[in-house]
Parts: sequence; structure tokens; C-alpha cells
Amino acid sequence: MAESSGKPSVLFVCVHNAGRSQMAAAWLSHLAGDLVEVRSAGSTPGDAVNPAAVAAMAEVGIDISAETPKILTVDAVKESDVCITMGCGDTCPVFPGKRYLDWKLDDPAGQSVEAVRPIRDEIKALVEGLIKEIAPEASA
Repeated sequence: MAESSGKPSVLFVCVHNAGRSQMAAAWLSHLAGDLVEVRSAGSTPGDAVNPAAVAAMAEVGIDISAETPKILTVDAVKESDVCITMGCGDTCPVFPGKRYLDWKLDDPAGQSVEAVRPIRDEIKALVEGLIKEIAPEASA
């Protein structure tokens, strides 16, 4: 557990921090509430969150339109208990004692809302599984 808050913290990382990691962070915040600390970042952040990801999340009542892509920092990894990469390969710095997961997800960049919906739903299922592990009280 991260010492700062006493609650588990999760960092979602994808290349641009514009689609997959933003959707995953939003799902985790939405489903786990304040039981989990949530961060997201990108190894090469985009200029803005993917409009199709914003639209797909809005369809399920989650607003990510105000989010902005953030650069992945060593500190963000150090401060997180679980680091989940989504197609960024080896760009995530590795520290002993951290848990690393790699979720193989299609990249929503340049895709239509129709194409992003199944990615959104797959991310939700993965996040629900993660919550059961790290914050079981949230899924009770």
C-alpha cells in the first residue's frame, strides 16, 4: 500500500494517455470511488484526450472531457502500488516491490466511437477484476 493515503494506488500507462489509460482511470474512479488512488500517464502524451474515448465514456455516464494527457514520471511509478501498461512496452520504469500488469488492448487512436465501445467495455471488465483484488470492499 502507498504510505501517503493508506489505500491502494494504481497507475495506468499508455503511449499517449489519451484513450485506454484515461478510460481505465475513469472506470476505476467511478467503480471504486475513493477506496483507490488513481493515476494515469503516457510515455509520449498526446495533445488531448481522444474524442471517441470521451464520447464512449459519456454514453455510460462518465465524463472525461476535462482530463488532459500527462507525462509518465518516475515519481508516478514510485508512488503507485500497481502499474498497468496498455501497449507501451518497456517505456515504464520498473521498481522492485511494485506489481506490473500489461493489458493487451486495441489502441482507440483514430477509431470511431463504434470501434471504441468494445475497448471501453473490455477495460471495464479488467478494472472490475482489479477492484476485486485490490479493494474488495468496493465491489461488495
